[in-house]
Amino acid sequence: MNPARVDFVTLRLFCAVAQTGSITKGASRCHLALSAASRRLTDFEEAVGSTLLDRTAQGVRLTAAGHVALQHAMRLSQGFDLFGGELAEYAQGYRGHVRLWANMSALTVVLPDVLGRFMVAHPDIKVEIEEQLSGPIARALIDGVADIGVFADGTPVDGLNVRLFQTDELVLICAADHVLADRDSVSFRDALAHPFVGLNRGSSLFVLITDQAQAIGLPLRLRVQVSSFGAMCRMVGAGLGLGVLPRAACAPLLKAYALKALKLEEPWAERRLLAGCSAERPLSAAASLLWESMANVPSS
Repeated sequence: MNPARVDFVTLRLFCAVAQTGSITKGASRCHLALSAASRRLTDFEEAVGSTLLDRTAQGVRLTAAGHVALQHAMRLSQGFDLFGGELAEYAQGYRGHVRLWANMSALTVVLPDVLGRFMVAHPDIKVEIEEQLSGPIARALIDGVADIGVFADGTPVDGLNVRLFQTDELVLICAADHVLADRDSVSFRDALAHPFVGLNRGSSLFVLITDQAQAIGLPLRLRVQVSSFGAMCRMVGAGLGLGVLPRAACAPLLKAYALKALKLEEPWAERRLLAGCSAERPLSAAASLLWESMANVPSS
């Protein structure tokens, strides 16, 4: 195929025709005259050397080659839209773009304040934020998908520049009428005598408490698994089990859900969150500013 014979107007037209099943509707969606649209589609088929559309009185259908062409056309069209959108951000005053990935603990507890101050100081920089599990965050940094990441200590960090970002305290939460609620602290061994509400498998907190239960030699009896700190607090407050959360994350929810937070007596309850970036690729100027602003964040 000669790429010089295919343009993005034609690719978008082909996608619109495939999605609507009609050349007329596709042409209208792309603001083209029907005759011009038909000519573009014919030229497109000649360029690729295959029939892409079966034309009938009821409309058009994709051929086998047409289905393959549609997948590539959609990817190319979406990539071009992303390309144009990111350039438009510079025209609109966003003169920098940073991709930040962080786990749930970081996004819930400390990053909102850090990012709020950063955006006030640097309104010309756009920060794209994505919540992910700690393992995928480290891989995204190595692969260049993310610029900066925040993840739990214990995550493999080969190929990364890493520094301490935050320390927080993990606590055991229980319903206010739970048998443990009259205590101020509890050992994890004693807690394992009761059912638990856990986060999704793969989360750093879930991996941590599972590993600690195995180290003690007692089962972790999971009654419910949820995907957020708020959902865990609601389930614990409803009496479905105990939970382990960062103190700073659950503190605002204790009263609302009638919960008690107990100090865990184990050393691992003092947890470290790390900030990392690739050791192979230098940070952009915008990402370097955010990296430096994340230094010396006070512990929660």
